[in-house]
Amino acid sequence: MTYGDVAEYVGSRAPRMVGRVLAADGGTVPWHRVLRADGTCAPHLYTEQRQRLLSEGVRFIGPRVDLIAYRWDGS
Repeated sequence: MTYGDVAEYVGSRAPRMVGRVLAADGGTVPWHRVLRADGTCAPHLYTEQRQRLLSEGVRFIGPRVDLIAYRWDGS
């Protein structure tokens, strides 16, 4: 999911708040599965986030996750 997807799923219009919540969480939720709207990883966490996603079998097209194939739609 993207930050915007998560915000929409919980009934919010604030994708940036999702990032704040994930940053404050301390790692109890799978933060690495939340991407920017264009499918890229968070710049400051790029290496770790990409490695975690790759280890789960998520494929990238260049620097982006293939959101068409891997985006979770909430169902």
